[in-house]
Amino acid sequence: MIVQSEELAALPGIRHGFFTRQGGVSDGIYGSLNTGLGSSDEREKVVENRARIARELGVEPQKLVSAYQIHSPDCLVVTTPWSPEDNPKADALVTKTPGIAVGASSADCGPILFADPKARVVGAAHSGWKGAFTGVLESAVETMETEGADRAAIVAVIGPMISAAAYEVGPEFVARFEEQDADNGRFFSPSERPGHAMFDLPGYIEMRLARASVGTVVNLRLCTYSDPARFYSYRRMTHRGEADYGRHLSAIALVD
Repeated sequence: MIVQSEELAALPGIRHGFFTRQGGVSDGIYGSLNTGLGSSDEREKVVENRARIARELGVEPQKLVSAYQIHSPDCLVVTTPWSPEDNPKADALVTKTPGIAVGASSADCGPILFADPKARVVGAAHSGWKGAFTGVLESAVETMETEGADRAAIVAVIGPMISAAAYEVGPEFVARFEEQDADNGRFFSPSERPGHAMFDLPGYIEMRLARASVGTVVNLRLCTYSDPARFYSYRRMTHRGEADYGRHLSAIALVD
C-alpha cells in the first residue's frame, strides 16, 4: 500500500507515504486505492480511500488536504484544512502546522515530498513536465523558506512516476526544452519512432532540485507505467483505450 523513502522515514515527527493503488475499496479500473475525486469512481469509495491514507499518516481524515492541480508553478501555505469541494488551484502545498497532511495527486506525473526536520516544515508538489519546466519545484522550496526552512537542510524525494523508458515525446517538445537550456538535451534519448525521443522527466526533476541547492535529493526510480499491479498510469490508460484511470496520493505530515 505504501512506498516510503528511508531518508524521510528516518526523520522524527514526520510521517509520509507514496501510496500505491493497493489497499483501498474501489473496483474495476479504479482498483483499489483510487484517491481521485475528479475521476468517475464512486465518491464514497474515494472518500474512504483518502480516509485510509489519513489514518496511515496519523492525521484526521478531514486534515488530509490536496489541491486542484493545474500543472502550474503555484505553491500555497496551508494553515487550516479545507474540504475537497474547496480545493484551491495550485500544484504544491507547504505546511508547518502539526496534524495537517499535505498531498499531491498523480498518475504518471512526479509526486515530490519535502521536509526540513529542523525547521519543522514539510511540503508536497505535483510535477509533470509543464510544472517542472515552469518552476513548481523552485516555488515549493522558496515557499518552505518563507515558513522558516533552510534549503540546504531540505530532504526532497521524487516518488513513483513515468520513466524515460515509457515517455515518448515529439520534436517540438524536445525543442522547447533545448531552447530553455541547451544542456537539457541530455534528458532525451532516441526513440524507435523517427523524429521522436524518450524523455527522462525524473532526471530533469532531480536536476532542477539540485540546481535549487536542495540539501538532499532522492529519486526512488519507480515507474508507474511499467508496474500496473502497484501503480495507475494515465499513459498506460490511453494506450489500452480504457475509459478512465485512478489517481495516487503522496502525502507528508508533521505529527506530535
